Amino acid sequence: MGELIADRYEVDRLLGRGGMSSVYKAHDTLLERNVALKILHERHLEDAEYVERFRREARVVAQLSHPNIVTVIDRGEADGKPFIVFEYVDGQTLDELVGKRGALPVDEALEIAIAIARGLAFAHRHGLVHRDVKPQNILLNGDRQPKVTDFGIARSLDVKKGVTQTGTVLGTSNYIAPEQASGDGASVQSDVYSLGVVLFELLTGSVPFVGESFVTVAMQHINEPAPNVASRRRDVPSRVAAAVDRALAKSPRDRFPTMEAFAGELEACLAELTAGDSDSNRTVVNAPVPRRRLRARRRLAPGPMLVSLLALAALAVIVVAAIAVQRDHSVLPGVLPGTNGGAGGGGPVPASATTAYDPEGDGGEHDDEASLATDGNAATFWRTDRYANTSFGNLKTGVGLVLQKSGDKNVKTLAVITDTPGFTAVVKAGASPSAARRVSNSEVVSGKTTFDLQDAAGPVFVLWITGLPPGRVAHVNEVRAAG
Repeated sequence: MGELIADRYEVDRLLGRGGMSSVYKAHDTLLERNVALKILHERHLEDAEYVERFRREARVVAQLSHPNIVTVIDRGEADGKPFIVFEYVDGQTLDELVGKRGALPVDEALEIAIAIARGLAFAHRHGLVHRDVKPQNILLNGDRQPKVTDFGIARSLDVKKGVTQTGTVLGTSNYIAPEQASGDGASVQSDVYSLGVVLFELLTGSVPFVGESFVTVAMQHINEPAPNVASRRRDVPSRVAAAVDRALAKSPRDRFPTMEAFAGELEACLAELTAGDSDSNRTVVNAPVPRRRLRARRRLAPGPMLVSLLALAALAVIVVAAIAVQRDHSVLPGVLPGTNGGAGGGGPVPASATTAYDPEGDGGEHDDEASLATDGNAATFWRTDRYANTSFGNLKTGVGLVLQKSGDKNVKTLAVITDTPGFTAVVKAGASPSAARRVSNSEVVSGKTTFDLQDAAGPVFVLWITGLPPGRVAHVNEVRAAG
């Protein structure tokens, strides 16, 4: 900090660190303005491919003058270290925005995705595929205008000009296109796929696929159909969900043919959404009331007796609802209401939540709150943190809640209740949390969800959470085991 680079750029503070370079906020002492200074890591200086890729980023991005792409101001070398100077965007990354707010309103998500698509379409017209489109590489300025950055692994559409050839996997696992994950060449449709994943996350607060490693997630992108947005968020219009589905098609030929086409469809979706909102909010002033309708209203006007009956009916509904709420938030008996735990099976199996399991973190997440998940009170809960993986800037592969079974009875189901629906989880079982293996299908947990277990010997069970809900924090209010 405080170092003067190239006798001009005074380093202020570190903004971010990636696998190839670090980015600093710096002050341009010549033009008296703040800039972003990107410097190649020293360990890569002897690697000709890294150095050439870094230099090429400066050359290619300098050709891209677009309001939705971060502008290159200068490039050079200082003490043998290549650097690139970008405009400084005083704001936050899209990843930080989603981390704070979770799923965005549909219109806001569409507006952001359209702006990103326009920037990428401009790059495509100039012969460049980004290959690493993700929320961490989207900057939002003070006006919330998205700007695409980090073209460090961008590839020329002319293969002869590219640095990385087919067979090398580059990209971030949560957003990587199937053809990239397979080691095949990237195309404009690869960026379409990645932007489709970004839009999926903006709408739902989570990515479509999560797993325990880069390879696990990459294989899901290759082999498994992406979940439909509407299955995780019901208020998403069908046309928007269909657009995301098409962008996430496994085969590039089944996606939008160009980024412009994707942007055009999203703009049409936004126009429909805006028009629908306008229609629903429109008020007709001084509209004449047809006399026939007016007479009908007079005949149907309720008298005192009808009003009393309606009031009594409404009161009965309120009482029933209050009883239901009270039952749902009172101390629960052996199994959760509304689940099949103990119904038609061997009944409840004693199991207590003992601790959290956080192998990729600091060893535990709210360990002291773990017992709240089996205290019989649905109003209390164990919660996760807003966890992040420092390697990729995404979720950890998972975090777990550990349960210890008592007795010799086998566990066949595990019922979970939550007041933060939308998180993804599986159940593992074994002699210890680290030795536990998967014994259930992956499920998106709604208010009440029962996991069917197979060959779950125990005695230790782990509710392994692999994807967070829209609010980025998962609550486990109650867990009950049944035989």
